[in-house]
Amino acid sequence: MSTPDQSTENIKPESNRKRKITMILLFIVILIAAIAYGLYYFLDARFHVDTDDAYVNGNVVQITPQVTGTVVAVNADNTQTVRMGEPVVVLDPADARIALQQAEANLAQTVRRVHGLYVDDDQYRADVAQRESDLSKAHDDLQRRLATGMTGAVSDEEISHARDALRSARAGLDSAQQRLASNRALTMNTTIERHPDVLAGAAKVRDAYLAYARNTLPAPVTGYIAERSVQVGQRVSPGTPLMSVVPLEQVWIDANFKEWQLRNIRVGQPVVLTADVYGSSVTFRGKVVGFSPGTGSALALLPAQNATGNWIKVVQRLPVRIEVDPRQLGQHPLRVGLSMSVDVDIKDQSGGQLGDPPKSSYTTNVFAKYGDEANAEIERIIAENR
Repeated sequence: MSTPDQSTENIKPESNRKRKITMILLFIVILIAAIAYGLYYFLDARFHVDTDDAYVNGNVVQITPQVTGTVVAVNADNTQTVRMGEPVVVLDPADARIALQQAEANLAQTVRRVHGLYVDDDQYRADVAQRESDLSKAHDDLQRRLATGMTGAVSDEEISHARDALRSARAGLDSAQQRLASNRALTMNTTIERHPDVLAGAAKVRDAYLAYARNTLPAPVTGYIAERSVQVGQRVSPGTPLMSVVPLEQVWIDANFKEWQLRNIRVGQPVVLTADVYGSSVTFRGKVVGFSPGTGSALALLPAQNATGNWIKVVQRLPVRIEVDPRQLGQHPLRVGLSMSVDVDIKDQSGGQLGDPPKSSYTTNVFAKYGDEANAEIERIIAENR
């Protein structure tokens, strides 16, 4: 039978052995984890730069009037969608309609008057031809009287009257030619449509038509209405913000990376993004398309001036613009201002930071139809009054 001291002595070696085994296993696990992390870092992790300081940005298109007027209709409200060209705000067109009618009447009157100038050309030509005939007749009469006057059959008084008739016919021809030349100066080298008076009248019609058409404000792009401030009955002037349209298919991501993270980021590198609104179950694919030329503090209205003795260095962040696949935006739309997590694959170093990325172009043609409609109205007025 063993004594208590002998039992204690037997337990200690066994406990030490178990502790040693545990430490060895723990060391092996840590070693394996370190090797796994090292492999992960050298094979994958070192080729990725990530940040969660990223936000959705996009175009916010303001709707502002081009003419002064009173709002009589508002056809859209916040959170609603509008299609490009749909009328969203309508101003009272009464005054503009009256001005347009006056301009159209003036143009019609001008076309008729100019058409009369061309008709006068034919009349003045006929008058010149008649005056030439009268001059020829007066000349022949004078020659006959001069021939018979030598025989005494015609008196000197008749010869004098014949000379007077010739001078009168010549003066009449000169006057007719001057009237023809004066009228031709108003019509030569042009047509009724291109006559200066008609062009001036057409310009007034075009101006009045545009002022009338601009009482209807269309949506410049397809998108969602936001920041509506206009009310029915409100008197608005040119440049007054009425509402905004946000085209969600034209959004991008502004990711704010730290200075040291920008070392290996290049234009064209692929990016994987996740949005807090969808969670990790939805991933977006994109690519780096550009870098901001300066930090937010440097481009601020009042940039910071660190000229004091107690200056503390603060790590700066630079916005990097990331383009998202438009097809994914159609399936999972992103709202402007949402938070994003960004992971850039920096393995491909062929791009540049200060390269020349593709230029963005945002256009709308909803206002072009006003000019076409005005031209069609001018052509109608000219054709009806020629």
